[in-house]
Amino acid sequence: MSIFGQVPERREGEQPPWGEDPSLIDPAIIEQAMRWLGPLFEPGGPYEVDFQGWERLPPSPALFIANHSGGTTVPDSFGLGYAWTLRHGHSRPIHALGHDMIFRIGGPIGRTMARFGALRANPDMGRKILAEHRRDLLVYPGGDRDTWRTFEQRHRVTFAGRTGYARLALSAGVPIVPIAHCGSHQTLVVLSSGAKVARALGIRRAFRAEVMPIHLSLPFGLTVGPWPHLPLPVRFRYRVGRPVLPPEGADANDPAAVAAFDAAARASLQAELDTLAATAPGPAEQWEHIRATMERLAAVVDPRRRTR
Repeated sequence: MSIFGQVPERREGEQPPWGEDPSLIDPAIIEQAMRWLGPLFEPGGPYEVDFQGWERLPPSPALFIANHSGGTTVPDSFGLGYAWTLRHGHSRPIHALGHDMIFRIGGPIGRTMARFGALRANPDMGRKILAEHRRDLLVYPGGDRDTWRTFEQRHRVTFAGRTGYARLALSAGVPIVPIAHCGSHQTLVVLSSGAKVARALGIRRAFRAEVMPIHLSLPFGLTVGPWPHLPLPVRFRYRVGRPVLPPEGADANDPAAVAAFDAAARASLQAELDTLAATAPGPAEQWEHIRATMERLAAVVDPRRRTR
């Protein structure tokens, strides 16, 4: 038993249902991750986190939506998770719905993400978390289309017409809470999402993915495909918007009601992102942050630099 619920018994040698069982969330591994992530996201770190709007959080459960940024490495998710845990500890666990590919490939990635609280993205799982377990749920409605939007669109919310999250919130009767993020889409430069190429290659049918991105990123430079990258140092900023309440009497099976709820939620998220974008660091400030970060890293590698 853990504070997150009863861990089901399994026969010897049986593989746990990674991504299908919310009780597999592991406080111990989360605490370990917080120790590792601290130097990255704490003040003075390369991805220093600034989180605004905690006072806007409604009581649990709620459906949180966010713009997704930063390619396959998804540093925005780690920054959000760090800030959330730093604020709430284990008193308010939050689950995130992740792409099926995370769990289909198996191995340490799917196992680790499940222990962080990630679950397979499907409506039944979402309703189970919100309505049965009464826990918060985080979704990135834009998925791969959002996280691989071009660099020039880094301050635009891209949900690609996906409205399932709004239907889920209506069916569970919970508010939608936007969390805007600005920063991690500057850890690389996405030149093209490659959506047309992905359709031509049949990638969606094979992998439930809609992109074949082209990007400039470390360590490979010009890269084709959704390969992970080493994120450039950037300050990560988040802003919680006001909860968007489900309209009284709205039917989750009514397309018009779903569309209206989706439009209201997207507008709220975009407004918060616009606020962050208006005060985003300029190129000079960004390069200074990269220089200072590299200087601190060099001092760690070579302590003699500290006295120079």
